Amino acid sequence: MLSHIANPRTIAWVLGSFLAYLSASMMVPYLYALATDHIDQSAMLDSSLLTAIAAGLLLLAGRNRERRDLYHREGILLVSLIWLVICAFGALPFYFSDSYATITDAVFEATSGFTTTGATVISDVDGLSRPVHLWRCFSHWLGGMGIVLLGLAILPLLGQSGNILYRSEFSGSSSERSLSPRIVQTARALWRLYVLFTLAEIMLLMFAGMNAFEAVCHSFSTLGTGGFSTRTASIAGFNSPLIEYIIILFMFLAGISFIQHYHFWVAGKPAAVFKDYEFKAYFLLTLTAFMIVALTLLSSTDAAYEPVIRSALFQVVSILSTTGFVTADYGLWPTVLQLLLVVLMFAGGCTGSTAGGLKIARVVLMFRAIYRDFRRLAEPQGIFHIRAGEEVLQETFITSLLNLIFLALLMMLVGSLLLSLTGLDLVTSVSSVIACQFNIGPGLGMVGPVSNYGDLTPFAKWVLSFCMIAGRLEFYTFLILFTTVFWKR
Repeated sequence: MLSHIANPRTIAWVLGSFLAYLSASMMVPYLYALATDHIDQSAMLDSSLLTAIAAGLLLLAGRNRERRDLYHREGILLVSLIWLVICAFGALPFYFSDSYATITDAVFEATSGFTTTGATVISDVDGLSRPVHLWRCFSHWLGGMGIVLLGLAILPLLGQSGNILYRSEFSGSSSERSLSPRIVQTARALWRLYVLFTLAEIMLLMFAGMNAFEAVCHSFSTLGTGGFSTRTASIAGFNSPLIEYIIILFMFLAGISFIQHYHFWVAGKPAAVFKDYEFKAYFLLTLTAFMIVALTLLSSTDAAYEPVIRSALFQVVSILSTTGFVTADYGLWPTVLQLLLVVLMFAGGCTGSTAGGLKIARVVLMFRAIYRDFRRLAEPQGIFHIRAGEEVLQETFITSLLNLIFLALLMMLVGSLLLSLTGLDLVTSVSSVIACQFNIGPGLGMVGPVSNYGDLTPFAKWVLSFCMIAGRLEFYTFLILFTTVFWKR
């Protein structure tokens, strides 16, 4: 059945190439453990060697591959397979360490890391070894800009076929999917910005008082909008306003499209960024949500103004950018604020950013579509268009947008029902699925900001792992593999 969709040798070669890069990435925590004489050296080395062996076998199987561009179906299939394979082999360092009891926990943690969800099964994060900390946060950084995009930056795949992988992985509105006629140049330009932002945050966090190791780990998590921390109390464990403000800044920046960053920092077009409808909506939503949370909290407490305002700003930016860092137990906040945070989970960051969620552009266009239909009812003879910036969107795009939103809601419903079968309460079931499929991390109830996913059943963890990958791949790219239409000749 697969033969008419993809050349198996080509699939094997590309998967082997990505596993080779993953194997090399595992050497980073191993070399750190070796240099600092920390434990878990063998866990990192064994994982890298096993991954390298698998990569070698796949590359060997694909050595006589057919030299041609990928077809569209092949690109979709390949993106999903890349993420599944990366998450599976990325779990090896966790499984071989002493910190994860089962393969289910290891796969859940790795999937959460690479999809930048930040949900963890570990209750005592402080007790993890430094190499495991580094691998957790490094997985955020690798998955943030996108495993596929990383591969395109350093490996030209099969001629023009990289464009198919890029569109499947780095999805956004049709006007934002292409920055350069040559896709490899685009990927490299975005990764250079990504690296520079990471280095800038590392230096600022070290200036604010973090040691070098924690500054590196938290910069990886922040720019990847993941949320894994080296401390059980997350960012609250540092008790430093300056550190919190620095992380707020970079979480906000990570939620902005890196294509817009390119326009601002490289192309010298700052005016284009500030005119972008999605950036303006992202900024206004952040500001509005912050003011609502801050004013509500200030009206219900006698605490000093600055800590309350900082806490409100931090949590709003953390949830909207889908990073998931915490400085306060928002599960204790008024119900209206908890519901507001759930709304922010749905919205997420901008298209082309490392953030999850539905994306701001889609939310804006959804409201424009509704407003357009209102106008049609009021003026039946009128002709009304929906624009994304200067581009007039086709009706097929609007239909796809509404279908995507329905698909996300349907998946949330099915996932919540499946989790409720394991005995979880309504709040935990719904919020955990939302937090995982939109790559947030912490939810409400048993998986709140001061809790973790460790007490969930293995079945629940596998369901949520599925939700993480589906959400990371914008639902369509992954879920289409489970339909008969994809496999028909």
